[in-house]
Amino acid sequence: MCSCEGRGLGCGRAPSSWGPAFAWARSACGLRGVSSSGRSAQQGFTLLEMLVALAIFSLAGIALVRLQAVSARSAFDLRARTMAQVVAHNLMVERLTDPAAPTLGSTTGTEENYGRSWSWRQGAVPLDDGRLLAITIRVEGGPGQSPAILSFVRPAQ
Repeated sequence: MCSCEGRGLGCGRAPSSWGPAFAWARSACGLRGVSSSGRSAQQGFTLLEMLVALAIFSLAGIALVRLQAVSARSAFDLRARTMAQVVAHNLMVERLTDPAAPTLGSTTGTEENYGRSWSWRQGAVPLDDGRLLAITIRVEGGPGQSPAILSFVRPAQ
């Protein structure tokens, strides 16, 4: 019988030699925690391994926090740019529906919308045949933000 008979385990297997069959006997008898060299098979992690893992996870956590901050800033910028585009579209509709053609050259002004004042600049130039005007409206979104630019064509008269 197996060598574990004396310990009351009673696996019922025949004893094996210490050769390659020892691994089979070890797993069959429940001696998984001891290797052939006598050392424990489950040693755990060293302090250095734990510090390296902690450093890696810390860097990943910092990257996620920075990503969240950039995402929040982008959402704010997107809202301001969207409102600047709304102001530019409103100005375009005013220019298209006004029976009088806008003055040629560059003009500036401010528009109240969304609880704030938006500064804009408009450029109007005649096209080659003189019957159409090309108009470009630029609405500033604020410091550090890209402006909303809208170009369109309308009849000169």
